[in-house]
Amino acid sequence: MADVAFYHLTRKPLETALPELLEKVVERGMKAVVRAGDDGRVKALNDLLWTYRKDAFLPHGCSEDGHGALQPIWLTTGADNPAGASVLLLVDGVAASDLEGYDRCLDLFDGRDEDAVAGARDRWRAARSAGHSVTYWKQGERGWEKGA
Repeated sequence: MADVAFYHLTRKPLETALPELLEKVVERGMKAVVRAGDDGRVKALNDLLWTYRKDAFLPHGCSEDGHGALQPIWLTTGADNPAGASVLLLVDGVAASDLEGYDRCLDLFDGRDEDAVAGARDRWRAARSAGHSVTYWKQGERGWEKGA
């Protein structure tokens, strides 16, 4: 069973929080898949990860780039995991029932959007019902704070 962590974005937008979390994944020597809601978002995230900070680099790619087996971070809308990543990050309210093969799943949702929060609650219940370990993280003044 995967550990499923819900990340409630309240202070920083996805475009800031996602690269920070991906940096932690790569620092730990792990690979990640970022599953987005549509191809436009994949393209936007692909562009973002090249430009989010001048002094940083996150190796990544998507189907347009090819070489999926070589990409430590893979951006997609589907269930593909060409490099055998152990971490799955979900954005745009995407649900995943296919967590087999992943050790950890991070579900990032916008806390300022009532529909996004309601969707996250539904995904929380589904993950817990499926037997996954679930945790909740909220952005606080000093970074991520684990919630009850």
